[in-house]
Amino acid sequence: MGWQEEYKKKIVTTEEAVSHIKSGDRVCFVQGNEPQALGLALAGRLGELENVLLSLRTPGRDFGWYDPVFEMSFKIEVGFPLPIVRQIIAERRADLAIGGLGFIFSEGDRGPADVVMVELSPPDEHGYCSFGASVWTKKTEIRAAKIVLAEINKNLIRTYGENYIHVDEIDYFVEHTPSGKTPGGTDLLGRKNVEAGETEKTIANYVAELLKDGDCLQVGVGSTSEWCCTLGTFEKFKDLGWHSETTPRGIIPLIRKGVINGSRKNFKPNVAVATACGGGSKEDMEFVTMNPAFELHSAEWCLDARNIAANDNMVAINSAVSVDFAGQIAAESIGPRVISGAGGQTSFAIGSFLSKGGRFITVMPSTVGSGEKRMSRITPLLAEGTIVTVPRTISDYVITEFGITHLKGKSQRERALGLISIAHPDFRAGLKKEADKLYWP
Repeated sequence: MGWQEEYKKKIVTTEEAVSHIKSGDRVCFVQGNEPQALGLALAGRLGELENVLLSLRTPGRDFGWYDPVFEMSFKIEVGFPLPIVRQIIAERRADLAIGGLGFIFSEGDRGPADVVMVELSPPDEHGYCSFGASVWTKKTEIRAAKIVLAEINKNLIRTYGENYIHVDEIDYFVEHTPSGKTPGGTDLLGRKNVEAGETEKTIANYVAELLKDGDCLQVGVGSTSEWCCTLGTFEKFKDLGWHSETTPRGIIPLIRKGVINGSRKNFKPNVAVATACGGGSKEDMEFVTMNPAFELHSAEWCLDARNIAANDNMVAINSAVSVDFAGQIAAESIGPRVISGAGGQTSFAIGSFLSKGGRFITVMPSTVGSGEKRMSRITPLLAEGTIVTVPRTISDYVITEFGITHLKGKSQRERALGLISIAHPDFRAGLKKEADKLYWP
C-alpha cells in the first residue's frame, strides 16, 4: 500500500481522534501553535474524562481549560509561561515543567507521552509533512509518543532543514485549516506591538557598539532584546550570521537585504539557522518557504552549546528582569513569582562563552514599575526565591539605557561598581551603600 492510501485511511473526525484519549493519560501539545480543532474537541470531553494531564509546551490558545471548572477533568502543566497562563501559575493551579538547557525532552524518567497533538502541513508528493514555521522538539516527541494526533493545516509553510516527518509516523489525521491571525501583529511573547521608547532605542544603540562585521547573532525572546532587530542595530554591519532559537521580527528582512548572509560562519556557512521563524510578515514567510538560505532544525540541535560555539564571534543578545552585584542574571522570575522561561538563554550564554571571540549581552531597562513602586533592576542580591537563568561564572556584558558594563573577568567589587554605574541615577547612592556592606570592611 502506497503512502497515499495509508494517509486516507488515517483521516478521521476530530471527535474520533480525541476518543483515543483516556482518563489518566498525559497529553502533550508540542511547542508551536496548539491544534485548534483537536483542542476544542478535547475540551468538549469535560466531565467525561478524569485526571488527564495536559502538558502545554507554549500555551497560546484558550480552549477553556484554564477555568477552574475544568479541573474536574484536566490538570495543567506548562513548559513556557506565556501571558495566557501566568494567572493560573500565580494561583498555583498549574505545574511548571523544567526543561534541560532550554528545551523539554519527552524521554527520560517520565517516559513517552500517552498522546501527542501537533499541527502539520498536508503531505508532499513523497508523503512528508512540514511542521510549518517551527520545529522545536516535535519530531523527538512524536517518535516517543504512544499515539500521535495530527491536525492538517494548509497554511503551514515548508522550509529546508529538519522540518519534515512522514505520514507513516502519525496515527490519526484530522483536516482543519483555521482562518488564523495576520502575522506580524505581536512580538514573540504574543504582546501587541507598540512603538519603541527612548529606553529601547538607547539600549539598541549601545548593543551596536559591541558588534563587528562577521559576527554570528542570536536574539532571544524579550521586549528589550527583540527591539534590536527593528531599530537598525545591525544595519551598518557586513556579513553577519544567524544561529538562533527563535527569529524575531526584523531578522528575515536583514537576510533578504544581505546584511545577514552567513558568509563568515564556521558552522553552517551561508545559511541562517533557527528552530522557529514565526512572527514575520507574509512577505517574510514567503521568502523563507523552501529557500535554501534558511533552515529550521530541532531545538535539541539549535540549542546544543557545542553547535552554538562552533561559530566564532557568536554574539547572543537576551533580555533579563534583574541582575545582582555578583552578575547572576534572572530572566524567569522575581522571587518565586514566575513571569517567563529560560528558553534558550542559558544554552546561548554557554555557547557564546565557549565561542572564539564570543560575547553574551544582557539587555534590560534600569528600572521596573513607576512612582513609589519603581525599583532598580540592578540589585545587591536577587530577591529570595528568584530563579537564576545565567550563573555569574558566564555572565558577560550588561546594558541598560545608562550604559554598558563588562563583567567577565572582573572581581566582585569591580562587578558591583560597574553595575552601579549603569543603574538609574536615583538608585546609585543606595546601591553603593549596599555594595560597601557586602564587599568592603
